[in-house]
Amino acid sequence: MTSLRKRMIEDMQVRNLALNTQRSYVEQVSRFARHFNKSPEQLGPEDIRAYQVYLTNEKKLAPSSVVTAVAALRFVYKVSLKKNWQFEDVIPAPKKPQKLPVVLSPEEVLQFLGCIDSSEHRAILTTCYAAGLRISEAVCLKTADIDSQRMVIHVDQGKGQKDRYVMLSPTLLEILRTWWRVNKPRHWLFPGDMPGRHISTFAVGRACQKARQTSGIRKPRIRSSSA
Repeated sequence: MTSLRKRMIEDMQVRNLALNTQRSYVEQVSRFARHFNKSPEQLGPEDIRAYQVYLTNEKKLAPSSVVTAVAALRFVYKVSLKKNWQFEDVIPAPKKPQKLPVVLSPEEVLQFLGCIDSSEHRAILTTCYAAGLRISEAVCLKTADIDSQRMVIHVDQGKGQKDRYVMLSPTLLEILRTWWRVNKPRHWLFPGDMPGRHISTFAVGRACQKARQTSGIRKPRIRSSSA
């Protein structure tokens, strides 16, 4: 591990950035360095500009993907390398187009969920749709987060690393109770294969994509409020 990468990881840790954000930033900066075969310490504004042009014109990345690269480069140069730049000018972020989310009809939701083979995956994705959770939030639910007295779900350190409560419908409560009675989870509501760990977002995301293909729903993209 290079000294810059170590310093960058430590800078993100002390700022309590989400683990997924840390991994993404490290990967983005690593790609930038590999593109020039040089350390970011040896690269400057013109190199950054050339890289953004490359991502946009040659790689043809979507604005949202370029924004992720921009955020990582701004972090490493502003925080870890302590450059005194006008970052909005030196590392500009592309304007993201405003699009309405793809919304499934109730019939399409039932069709989609009916194409999921695993009862655990079905329970997780049902929770995502019914409670408006991201997959990354749903897989981290603990049994104690389901409050049937107040009919709410406690989301621990969700998006933006903030706690919040979401409404728990009677239908979803019964689905989760059925899941609990059959599987008897103790700590994590949706345990993974490894002892003491919850199920991975990758496994659920893969099941989501498979169900989308099986269902034959032709909308551009099914979103399950995933991370």
